[in-house]
Amino acid sequence: MPRSEQGVLGNRYTVIPRSLIFVTRGEDILLIKGAPNKRLWPNRYNGIGGHIESGEDIYAAANRELAEETGLVGISLWLCGVILVDASQDTGICIFVFRGHNNSSQTRESKEGKLEWVPAQQINDLALVEDLYELIPKVLKHSPGDKPFSGRYYYDQNDQLKMEFSVA
Repeated sequence: MPRSEQGVLGNRYTVIPRSLIFVTRGEDILLIKGAPNKRLWPNRYNGIGGHIESGEDIYAAANRELAEETGLVGISLWLCGVILVDASQDTGICIFVFRGHNNSSQTRESKEGKLEWVPAQQINDLALVEDLYELIPKVLKHSPGDKPFSGRYYYDQNDQLKMEFSVA
């Protein structure tokens, strides 16, 4: 099918692709505490990740982001889920959620924030990005070969985040 027939029209819903990666080491999970000067999520804990650039597939992007933000390379990642975020009427965010294991604790800091290996049972005690209280337990239950979950985030009339999940 030629490019002109791909159905890319100005009046269609468009998404910005992103990756979100959670690496575990035993019972610990690697999180990044956003730098205090960050525009988004300052001083809040999040997974590793970022935008998927033109020309990258989702695995290449996830591995690039992981290397850039942590120095970790060669981690075998698997897709846990895909979340669509209704950010506006015309545009959304498509988050590809990955998980991987690492046996080493050696990471490299980045300008994005401070990396911390956190015991999984302590995540609810942290100032997390708001969806992670529900998302991290789903990711930690996910094993290679499991069907990925599907999620949809949207905002109600009071601008409160709402989340829905299902499994394929």
